[in-house]
Parts: sequence; structure tokens; C-alpha cells
Amino acid sequence: MLNAPVVHEVVPCGRDADLAAITDLLTEAAAGRGGALVLTAGPGEGRTTMLEAARRSVLDQPPAARGLMWTVVSVPGHGDESGIAYGGLQRLVESLDGTVRELPAEWREPLLAVAGGREPGGGPLTLCLAVVALLRRAARGRAMLCLLDDADRLDQPTRQVIRLVARRLGGAPVAVLASVTHDAALTGLPLRQLRPLDEEACRELLRRWAPDITDDVATGLLEIAGANPAALTDLATTLTPEQRRGYAALPGTLPPDSRLRLRLRAVLPALPPSTRTLLLLAATDSTVRPAELLKVAGAGASLSDLEPAERAELVVVGEEGVRFTPEVVRSVILAEETVGRRHAAHLALAGVLGSAGRQLGALLHLAAMAAGPDEELARELMMEAEQAAPREAAIAQRRAAELSATPRGASAALLAAARSLMAAGRTHEAGLLVRRAGKLRGSAGVRARARGVLAEINLRAAPAEARDVLLDVAAELMPADPDGALDALLLAGEACSRTGEPGRYPELARRATARFADGRMGGRAMAVHQVAGVADLMTGAEDAAFIRLREVLRLAERTADPAALIRAANTGILLGQDKRAARLARKAAGLARENGASALVPAALEVAAFADLAAGRYDHATASALDGVAVARGAGRPDLADAHLALLALLAAFVGDRESALERVGAVRHAEPEVRALGVWAEALLDLAGNQPAAAAERLAGIVAGGGSLVLRVAVTPHLVEAAAHLNRGGENGRRRGGENGWGRGGENGWEKGGPQASGTAGEEPAAIGVFDQWAGRTGQHGWLALRARCRALTALDPDAAEDHFREALGWHGRDDDPGFALAHTGLLYGRHLRRRRRPAEARDHLRRAADTFHRLDARPWAEQAMRELRAAGAKAGPVGRTPLTAQQERIAGLVAEGATNREVARQLHLSPRTIDHHLRNVFARLGVRSRTELAHLLTAG
Repeated sequence: MLNAPVVHEVVPCGRDADLAAITDLLTEAAAGRGGALVLTAGPGEGRTTMLEAARRSVLDQPPAARGLMWTVVSVPGHGDESGIAYGGLQRLVESLDGTVRELPAEWREPLLAVAGGREPGGGPLTLCLAVVALLRRAARGRAMLCLLDDADRLDQPTRQVIRLVARRLGGAPVAVLASVTHDAALTGLPLRQLRPLDEEACRELLRRWAPDITDDVATGLLEIAGANPAALTDLATTLTPEQRRGYAALPGTLPPDSRLRLRLRAVLPALPPSTRTLLLLAATDSTVRPAELLKVAGAGASLSDLEPAERAELVVVGEEGVRFTPEVVRSVILAEETVGRRHAAHLALAGVLGSAGRQLGALLHLAAMAAGPDEELARELMMEAEQAAPREAAIAQRRAAELSATPRGASAALLAAARSLMAAGRTHEAGLLVRRAGKLRGSAGVRARARGVLAEINLRAAPAEARDVLLDVAAELMPADPDGALDALLLAGEACSRTGEPGRYPELARRATARFADGRMGGRAMAVHQVAGVADLMTGAEDAAFIRLREVLRLAERTADPAALIRAANTGILLGQDKRAARLARKAAGLARENGASALVPAALEVAAFADLAAGRYDHATASALDGVAVARGAGRPDLADAHLALLALLAAFVGDRESALERVGAVRHAEPEVRALGVWAEALLDLAGNQPAAAAERLAGIVAGGGSLVLRVAVTPHLVEAAAHLNRGGENGRRRGGENGWGRGGENGWEKGGPQASGTAGEEPAAIGVFDQWAGRTGQHGWLALRARCRALTALDPDAAEDHFREALGWHGRDDDPGFALAHTGLLYGRHLRRRRRPAEARDHLRRAADTFHRLDARPWAEQAMRELRAAGAKAGPVGRTPLTAQQERIAGLVAEGATNREVARQLHLSPRTIDHHLRNVFARLGVRSRTELAHLLTAG
């Protein structure tokens, strides 16, 4: 049997579907069904690499794995030979000279004529048939791969012969794989457009060449190179260790010996002067539109002047502007121009943009020409930056720092730039600027704010250290800068909530908020209520805290500040108003996207996902978390990407999807403590779903006893109570401690050191449930009141009292918009309770509804629990009919129907291809299809 090679590890990242197409071509050729495939893409976009991958796949395999020997012939196109008729074909024939002489005379003569540089007789068809005969003879007992890189640079007669030959390879073990930059070069042959690499594939490529590269540096390289694989590779392989770690400035363009740069350098001088002028202006400012470009260029300039650059495939001109193809062309054009011409371009652009009212752009061009300090220009840049998107603001603020004549002005500008970079997702770069600012001889207040910014950067990774620094900063700023102190306390409050320890927060909060009393809040009302409310919560004044924090939510409806909305959304979760919190968080994400605050988008989506999870809206939560992983990675925030992966693990665990949950838990095993705690919660849920309450109780008790986030400790309590109830089942729920229904109390509000303590034995009731009971009651929200009643039912000593609590829980669930999983879960527990009380008929009603809901949500382990209980209650629980797809299954089915491979789907959903294969089999079973083709037809018809 003829075995075809498989193209795999040698390829660029993110090319799975393209590799599959090449593998199909080679498989067919190995089976004696030859053919051709033409890959098309721009310069540096991976065409040559794909052909090299195909070559290595047929030559590098061990002999035992090949099954068939291959001959590889490579005939690349060369621009300086494109005018020589049959120049490319001559090289092909010459490489098979020995085989040519074995052919009959009718085929040998035209080929020898080509090899000798003479005009072949008989016309194109005769020559074509001679080449087909040559390839067939060369492929006897083996297979042949013809590689034609840059085939559009071959001469036209050669291309004509190739087209004719490729259509006549059907019975031969010959594969022709060509690459072109434009489709017209080999019209009529199977064509495959190489799609641009997505951002994750680009980052994977950079990590392949520079494993220690930071996310910030990767983002900077993507800005220079776009998604061009050759440019990314050239840049990554020439970085110094300092540059890879972000401690030295990145190169502005490709290295001088880059093949892509050399190719561009050869093209640019051949362009007309008017074309080069427009290219320089467009490269100098990416925001300039075509009409403005012509105005800057002056009288006589026309968009037609850009046509030579378009024909050279350097740019695409549209209504919005000039797009360079690839993006790295922009930086190469600037690097290849003289300083004088670059300054002239800046000056001309400054004049036109200033007259058009685009002040920041005009000021930046003037700053680019400044030869020394200019306080007036620095001040204007700082003023304009206040209204700009974070990335543009950071550029302006850094230039202002360079132009400032005093250390105090420079350090203030650097701190402002650092904050803008943080909002834009460039935290590592922001940290470098803060350290630069701290070394300047600025005021004590500036130095304190610098320490505060560094603490903010490290808040998630080291919340205890950040809390202490931020509280110190607040104390230092309090006398002269109450606004700065309030900002530090807002961040310190977040750090306190992550550690569960308030430190000096209540005392400093009281002092700070007193500065804004008696109508002096102004625009800081939200911040004042937030700080005061958190302080009240820490000191046990829950009623006052809830009043303050509800005011935060009311004021949040009128703000357009994404950071303030994220804080308000977190406050909504603290108050149990999960749906409102999710809405505010999604609003924050939308505003952050509009404003270019890329780092705030995943932060907002994290809050939205957690709030929707708490509200039982798992589909919404999953969509936010999936979006959040991708956005966080793109924004250079791996910590936030881990948080979203942990939430996805938790969401999978809620419905018992063990494989997906454990894979995602494994991915965050070394993340920050709060993220790891979400993973532990997910594992505990899998234990509960798998009827392993002891393991679940141990994991959950560890979360509660370990301190940390108060919200998380409260959120896990219902599951901890459920696990403990399973263990205490001996003799009607077993013995409990702590009063009439076993409610212990661990501190009035959970802010004592370490928070509410769970006992070390999984079978004992945790003290945390007293905190949960009080908190849930204070929220007044139907969903949390239902969970409170369920917990009371599970811990009640009196079975009749337990039944009353179960009915109360079902009543609260009934008032919720879509209780879904939570209602089914309560129904399962109530049905189990009724069955054990020997009331099987009543139990079956609740258990059947629970089983139906679990099946609809694809919560298979929970459905199996409900079915077991149904059978124990005397019902004949047969197989369940086909149910609709879950949200995740719909996403997988849709992507597969669009032609995505398992690996591509896995990359989008942040799972392994093996897990996707598992889910896809379930999709096939549910929809009654047997193949991807049937699935695509079914979804298209639907």
C-alpha cells in the first residue's frame, strides 16, 4: 500500500487547515491520483515555509514510515528571469536530465530543445505532453513532488505549460505544489488562500523563536510586524536578552539582513518619486485619510500616484486610509528614508492636521522634530492626552516627559504614561516607566504615587503586599492630595477583598471620606461611597455598608468610566445583585473597547462571567469567559487569561463536564491563589457530581479556611453544606453542632483574620454557613434566598422543618426569571429527601423535572444522579430522547460546519483537540449525523 506523508511539526503555527489540504494532495499523489495545489499569500506570509514543510514531510520521515520513496524537484521563480521564455521550464528539465534521455524521441526532442535554450517545436500542447511523460517516467516506482515557489515570477510560457501539465496528472503519482502572490498567475488550478495568522498563532510563533519573550514585548512586535510570519520571525530571532524581557527598547523595523527587508529595499527605489512621497507621508501617520494625504502632498498630487505601490502589492488604498501589506512595510519605508525627508513629512502633516482640528496628531508631529526641552509643547501634549485613547495618550505623555525641562514634570508625565499603558494592556512597559519616574528627583507625592502604580500592577499576583503599599500611599497622600488618597484606597479595598484581611483600611477610609463630607464629594461620590461602604462591611456595620454600596450601584448607572463600572459591578456581586452586576460589567467592556482601554476589557468580562455564573446564566458566562481569554492574551494579561480559564473550568464543572473542567484546571495550576481556588472549587463540584462528598467537603473546607476572597468563601458555602450533608446522612442527617439547626458562627462578617473557619473534619458543619445565611438574607435576591433556604433544609435536625425549607427554596426559585440549573439541583435534593422519608410518589415528580433539566443542560452526571434517585423511588427511568445542543456544543458544531479543524476549534475554545473530539462525537450522536459533511449540510439547511 502506498503511504502518504503527513505534514505536521515543521509548519508555521495556526496553519492546520492549510496543512490538511497539502496532506490531501500528497495522499492522492501517493495513491496514483496526481494533481496540483496553488497557495496564494503576500510576501512573508508563509508560502515558502509551507512548501518547505511539504518537502521535509516527504524526505525527513524514517524509511519504515514512508511506504513510498519520493523525488522532490524545486523550481522557484526569479524576477530577473521572468522575461526569458521557458527559463523556468529549462531548470525543471535540466534537473531531470537523465530521465529525459530515456524518453521516446517524440517527447525527448522538445525537452532537449528547452534544456538547450532553443525554441521547442510543436506548440504548447506538444511540450506539455512531453513534460507529462517526463514526470511519469521520473515517478516510476516512487512518487514525485514538484515545488514551484514564487510561481508568479516564472516566465509566462512556463506558467502556461504548468497549467496544462497539472490538468493531465490524474493517473500519475505526481503532486505539483506552487505558491503565488496574486491569483492570476496560475488561473484554472486549485487555489488556496493562506489566511492571516490569528493573534494566538502569532504569539505561539514568537515563543517558538524566543521562548522567554514577555507578553508586552510580543504585543510590541505584533504592532511592528502585524501578522506577517516572516517579519515576526526576523524580529524575534534578532532580539537581545534585554529586549526579549522588555528591559531595552524594541527595534523600530526589520533587521538590515532580513530577506523581507531586502526584498522591499529592492522594490522601493524603482517607484516614482511622487509615489515614494505619498508612501512616506502615509507611513509617518497611519491615521491620515487619503484626502488629507493629498492635501499634505500639495498641488499636483493624485491617488493615482499610489498605483505603482498597489501594483507592487505594498499598499491597499481605501476610503479610510492607506494600509501597508504587510504592515511592516511602514517601518521599512521610514527606516529607508533620510532624516531630512522624515522631518519634512512631520512638518507638513503637523500643519494639515492642526488646521483640521486634530491637535494631538499635530502636536506629536511637532514633538518628533523637537531638538530639546520644550515646556509649552509638553504641557499641550499632556492636556490633549487627557481626551485620547490610552495607547495614543501614552505616546503623547512619554513625549511630554522627554520634552519636560524639570524632573518633577518629567516624572509626572511618566506616571501618567504608565497608567495609560496599563489601561492599554502594556503592564510590563508601564512598570519600566514607573521605575524611571521613581529615579527622578520629583516631589514626595510623585514618589508615593509611583509606589502606588507599582502596587496596582502587582495587585493580583501579590495582593497582601499591594494592600500594605497602597495603604501606606493613602496615608502619605492624605494631607495634601485627598483625591490621590481616595484612589489608593479604592485599589487597597480590592486588595483587602482578595486577602480577606482589612489591615488599616477602615481607619484610613474614615479619615479620607471625612475630607469629602458636607457636600464636598463633587465628582467623587461613587468613590467615597465605595470606600466608606467597604470600611463599614469590614467593621461589622453591614446595614450601613449595604446602604452605601447600593448607592454606588445607583450612581454607576450614570457613569461612562469603565474602571468605575468594573468596581461597581464587583460591588453588585458583593450585594448579590448578580444580573445587574453582569449588565454593568458588559457596559464597562463595551466602553473600554470603544476607548481603546484593552486591559480593562478582559477585567470587565471576568466580572461579567462571574456575575452571570452566580445568576445561573451559564451560556452568558461561558461566552464572556471565552471572549475574555482571547482578549486577555491579546492585551498582554496572562493573569486575566488564567482567571477566565478558571471560570471556564468552573462552568464546565457545574454541569459535570469532567474532561473540559480538568483540562482547564490543569492550565491554571500555577496561577495566582484566587484563580487556583476557583480550580479547587471546580474539582469539588466534579466530586459532588461523581458522588464523592468527602473529597468535595475537604476541598471546599480548604477554600473557606484559607482566608482570601470573601466573595469566593461565601459563594462556595452552599456546596460545602451539601457535601457535609451527604457525609452526615447516618440517621436522618446525623448529629450536628451549634444550636437548633447547626448554624455555627465564625466571626460576625467573615473579615476576622482568616475569615470564617471550617473545621478540619469534612463531616462537621462549617462555621461559614452562619455568615452565608446572614449575607444571603441581607441581599434580598431570590436566587440567594433560595440557596439560603436549601442550606437550612440540608442542616435542619427536624425532617419536617427541612421539608418546609425545601418548599421555601422552590418558592424563591419560582420567582427567578430562569432558575434553570439551581432549581433542578434543589429539586434533586428535595426529591432525595422525600424518597428517604418514604414518599416516593412526591419524590418522583421533583426528580423527573430535575432529570429533564439536567439532560437539557447536558449536565450528564447530575442527570444520572436524578435517574438513580428516580429508579430508587420506583420509577421506570428509561433512556432520554435526543435533546438540543448545549451552548458549547453549538459553538463547536458551528465552527466545524464552517470548515475548522479540531485543532482550530480547540484554539478558539481553549481546550485540547482530544477534548474537542470527545464533544464532537456527542454532537454527532445528538444530531444523528455521521460526518462533518452531514453536520455542515444539516446546519446550513437549518
